[in-house]
Amino acid sequence: MPHVSYEKLTPQYFKQVIHLANEVHGDGYLNEESIADWASRGISKSENCCYVALWNSDASPEKTDPDKKLIGFRITFAPEHWNIDQWYSPELWQVSKDQCCYFKCNTVDEAYRGFGIGKALLQLSIQTAKKQGAQAGISHLWKQSPNNSAVAYFTHCGGELVKSHPDKWHEDSKQGYNCTLCGYDCHCEAAEMIIYFK
Repeated sequence: MPHVSYEKLTPQYFKQVIHLANEVHGDGYLNEESIADWASRGISKSENCCYVALWNSDASPEKTDPDKKLIGFRITFAPEHWNIDQWYSPELWQVSKDQCCYFKCNTVDEAYRGFGIGKALLQLSIQTAKKQGAQAGISHLWKQSPNNSAVAYFTHCGGELVKSHPDKWHEDSKQGYNCTLCGYDCHCEAAEMIIYFK
């Protein structure tokens, strides 16, 4: 899309990312503290594997408007910048955990979906994660997304199912995350998936 540009996620975009994340995923999904933590986990070896997508209605390539509309973001944790818990199955992966990045969140404004923005954000993250030493990327996909679109998108991008995890976000919902489907008692299922980098 000629009107879309991609930039590294930096603090200047935190407020817009929080707004879009909570609008799409539910209130309490992100706040100032969590976005700062998540963004810092994407930085390793002087590389940042988190990105934002910006809409420039002017479409003039020489325009540098600080108020471009943020229409999507990809948060990825660099290898060795995230922890394994009961929701991961490293024994089923073909690479070691320290060679895996974690695709934490990919979000695109509903009005801009279907134009390849999510895929472009993912590809940018993969390119940078490789520079950080990653050979694969793990993610948890929301199986209750409309038409299971999250899993379909990730599969289309090369993702392979590792394992399904019922109630993945239940504890988060008890701590203040308001799931768009379940409210504060989330029982949505996560598909643990992996992409092996070529």
